[in-house]
Order: sequence, then structure tokens, then C-alpha cells
Amino acid sequence: MKVNTLTLNGPGYPAILKDIHQPPKQLFYVGAPPAQWLGRPKVAVVGSRKMTSYGKAVTESLVSDLARAGIVIVSGLAYGIDATAHRAALDAGGLTVAVLGTSVTDISPSGHIGLAQEIINHGGTILSEYAAGSPAFAGNFVIRNRIVSGLCDILLVTEAALKSGSLHTARFALEQGKTVMTVPGNITGPSSEGCNNLIKSGAIPVTEAEDIFFALNIRPGKQKLTLEFRGSSDEEQILQLIREGLAGQEELALAAGLDGPRIASTLTSLELRGHIRPAGSGNWLAN
Repeated sequence: MKVNTLTLNGPGYPAILKDIHQPPKQLFYVGAPPAQWLGRPKVAVVGSRKMTSYGKAVTESLVSDLARAGIVIVSGLAYGIDATAHRAALDAGGLTVAVLGTSVTDISPSGHIGLAQEIINHGGTILSEYAAGSPAFAGNFVIRNRIVSGLCDILLVTEAALKSGSLHTARFALEQGKTVMTVPGNITGPSSEGCNNLIKSGAIPVTEAEDIFFALNIRPGKQKLTLEFRGSSDEEQILQLIREGLAGQEELALAAGLDGPRIASTLTSLELRGHIRPAGSGNWLAN
């Protein structure tokens, strides 16, 4: 696809980035022009690359609610929380933006080329300050985080260990005067140590999407939109059973007449697409 360029003092450059420390002199993007979504509320969602099932679940739940309310989800296309946030936004029918530490012609990680294409196909944007052919240094991924935080109204950290790279993004956000919010985690679990320390330092704890809506001063209402369902007959049957109140994996398998591998793969597919979420002890709830 065509790579477009925005210059610091040229038309279409995001005004929200002009006041950050070391604003990028150029932005290269593929997909929708930033002007199409800059006027909407924007939440950057970041976290650990090595996420836990807890981090995945809370990211999917919060991002789904935000995306359905029309909030743009910004992240970095990395493994773990980033990719989960982009995917949850897409599955909820929302808009998402990926900021790369490489050029837009050199998607990294390469395993997310398909995800990047989906973002573009659904009206989102892939952008970077690095021109085609630029070397991919490890430090680029830290530096680009100032753009992730700079584009957003609120930075949300859903899961982060003590040395998580997402804490660099939180530091940039604080320097930029942005609101930093984070999901509290198990106080004995190292995977949430970074988030819990952010709360000690003044970050706003988040336990539901309403906390973020309040911080953005928007009132989308309590009623959630129902995702349009497009899936297999097994998925349709299981989703309907869960909506009717069945929750346990074994009882769902029995009611649907599915064997172990089929029920497991069906539940996994429904979860990945944002239709259901785990409730613990092998139980499931509909979103």
C-alpha cells in the first residue's frame, strides 16, 4: 500500500505531537490519515509482552468496552498486551492505531503483518517516524513510546512487571502531562509489580471501563453493544448456550454434543474474537 508522509510543519501533522519532547520531524503512515481519528477520544493501551491469562482477560474486557464506545485504541503492535489490545478493538468493531519502532514497510514482529493489514482494512493507521530502509535498533522501540503516549488522551497499562518496557511509556506520558491509569494485580505476582508500583506513584487504578470513561469525561451509557456474530455452527451453538446461562466447559460440551478437542477449540476461538471471557474454574461468560 502507499506510504504517506507528514512533516512537522506541514498539513495533517498531529498537533497533539507538536508539544512533546523531540516531536518526530516526519511521520510515515499507511492506512487512514491521522486527521480522520485525531478528533476522537484516544486511549493508549500498553503492557507486558509476556502477558498472563489475567493480563489478557482484563485487556480484552476493557478494550472491548472502550472500542465499542468509539474510543480509538493506540498501541505498539508488539507481542502480548499490544497485540491483544489491537485485536480486541478490531473484534469489537472499533478503530485502532499502531505505532512502530521500525518503518511501516518493515513490520515488526513479522508475525503481526496480518494483524497490521487488518488494522488498515478496518479504517485504522500504521505509523512510524522511521523511513523505509531505516535500521531497526533496539532503542527505537523505547523512543517510539513517546509517540504512543503523545497521541493519546489517557495511557492505560493493563499488566506490567517491574522492568516492563511499558513503564517507559508511562514515564513519557507523565512528562507529557497525560493521565496514567493502570490495572491493579496480585500483590504477590511479579507480572503485576510494575502496575502496582505505578499506583503507589499516583497512577489511577482501573477496575472497569467506567473508570476510563469518567477520566475522559464521556458517558457512553451502561448498555453494551452486541458483537455481530460470524462464526461456525459450533461457535454459534456454544455462544447461545453461554448467553442462556450455561457456564462450565463440561456442561457446554454435553449440551452441544461436542467432544473435548472440539469444545476446547470452539471456546478458544470465541474468546480470541471477544465474544466470551473466562470466569475461572473452567467457566465462561458472554461479553
